[in-house]
Amino acid sequence: MHGYKNAFKKAFPYTIPVLTGYLFIGIAFGVMYAEKGYSAWWAVLMSLLVYAGSGQYLAVRFFVPGISFFQVIFMTLMVNIRHVFYGLSLLGKFNRMGKKRWYMIFGLTDETYSLLCTTKVPEEVDEEKFLFAIAILDQSYWVIGSFIGGVLKSVLPFNAEGIEFAMTALFIVIFLEQWMEKKNRIPALIGVVSAVVCLQIFGSGSFVLPTMIVCIGILFLLRKRLEVETCR
Repeated sequence: MHGYKNAFKKAFPYTIPVLTGYLFIGIAFGVMYAEKGYSAWWAVLMSLLVYAGSGQYLAVRFFVPGISFFQVIFMTLMVNIRHVFYGLSLLGKFNRMGKKRWYMIFGLTDETYSLLCTTKVPEEVDEEKFLFAIAILDQSYWVIGSFIGGVLKSVLPFNAEGIEFAMTALFIVIFLEQWMEKKNRIPALIGVVSAVVCLQIFGSGSFVLPTMIVCIGILFLLRKRLEVETCR
């Protein structure tokens, strides 16, 4: 236990940026969930068992008549399919972590992936325990935020119209940061153009799925060229 205590202590400072983001995005999710008539504990349970970030925001949209089971599965897969590619690059690390690898796979998010790949493990801390601590801390921030949001909406009723834009705003910030840092902006342009074209063709209520399919198809066809451009 001492090893884990030290690992959490050393990992916490690295997760503070995630704390500031997940706490408020989690609060927004909790408020959205409570608006559907569910208690804060249901929001917490979903954040514990699903923990999909944008997938959870999307799931709230599914609590309406007319949404088929196929649409739920396909949309969730499309929104979170990027995690499959994240996981492939971390298989070596995860395989060395024994039973903890199952949680590491489950708890892999964009922000956690970034920390696992870029954070230098302190010399006095066991690497496996340190990475495990990062994943646990990141999820705990999301769960706490979900609970706070659910309670706030229940105790202090207020007009939460537009709060779902919090996740959209987060992705806009991430997109702008990557745009400014990346030399190869072709994938970003493919995403933007595909979204605009599909929006015009399919309308605002049905353009997400076609956009995902078009983006994946184009990126797959241009994969080799994009790899060359990225390595220059």
